[in-house]
Amino acid sequence: MPIIEILIVVFLVLLNAVLAGAELSIVSARPARLRPKADRGHKGAQAALRLGAEPGRFLSTVQIGITLIGILAGAFSGASLGSWLSTSLADAGLPRNVADPLGYTVAVAGITYLSLVVGELIPKRLALHNPEGLACILAPAMLTLSKIAAPAVWLLDISTRFVLRLLGDHGKPGEGVTDEEIRAIITEAETAGVIDPAERRMISGVMRLADRPVTAIMTPRPDVEWVDITASAEEVRETLLQTPHSRLPACDESPEETLGVIQAKRLLDAYLRGETPDPREFVQSVPFLVETVGALEAMRILRSAEVPMGIVVDEYGDMVGVVTGYDLLAAITGSIAETAHHEERHVFQRADGSYLISGETPIDELRDVLDTEFPVDRT
Repeated sequence: MPIIEILIVVFLVLLNAVLAGAELSIVSARPARLRPKADRGHKGAQAALRLGAEPGRFLSTVQIGITLIGILAGAFSGASLGSWLSTSLADAGLPRNVADPLGYTVAVAGITYLSLVVGELIPKRLALHNPEGLACILAPAMLTLSKIAAPAVWLLDISTRFVLRLLGDHGKPGEGVTDEEIRAIITEAETAGVIDPAERRMISGVMRLADRPVTAIMTPRPDVEWVDITASAEEVRETLLQTPHSRLPACDESPEETLGVIQAKRLLDAYLRGETPDPREFVQSVPFLVETVGALEAMRILRSAEVPMGIVVDEYGDMVGVVTGYDLLAAITGSIAETAHHEERHVFQRADGSYLISGETPIDELRDVLDTEFPVDRT
């Protein structure tokens, strides 16, 4: 029995397994998971990031190795093991014209089976199960191999790029990570128990916020309570006592003439002291936001404002709504029980399975509830 030849074939199959596992693990490994390890000085993670940054050269290195292994394994299986097995079958009594093809066929089939299972399927399954871990283990060796095979790798890489250019591929990078992919990762993390459902809703809320205009999260004008600074002291005090809000827009007879906001507590304190203050003296300036402003831009403006409240106006300067920090937080985390307006449910499923939907429901929330995509021109 050719023990040496068998050991050589086994070694080649195992080497093929290393290359196959390295190929899939390094390509599949997420840089976001490798980078923290690399920043801590992990050599394997650093090597994996270097190889992943030049996939063309890395894949050429792997392909050179796998091709050479396939040639050597085929040579040993055909010339050595096939010959030995054919001779053994002939010595066992089989005719030579039967023993020769049968011996070579069995040898090639056996090594092919071993190469597929041990050299390809098992390492690739392991790479899919833990790509970052396997990449950190195998990347240093692959980096060394790529340096050794640099001339051949360079030739193959140049040849590949030349052919791709002839086919119309000019080496432009593909599409980056999309919103759908991020949402799929978040859903997968929730299913695996890595994050709670509440955390998943908050992350999704932050992502939706970037796509929303400020009008989608504001309190619309018909629902806005306001103070008429030209009204009598008794009317102003009654308005402040009846509202659950801490701040109200201050208007000059109508919302078309909004001057700012009044903090209810400060003005009520003056009334309780028996004073008759002029409401104009309690008006605080707030930012006025055009209705086309995005929700994230509105958040940035409110963060730097003296009062975390903004008046949303149309192109003519008329108030169309009010946005506060609570509105922004509610858009991320869900409803906040500050007012009855926030407590209302936008979508209610009835007993017969139909839905009762408020006209104020943002289209992105409706899409999530109904799991339906709407045409862009309707959003």
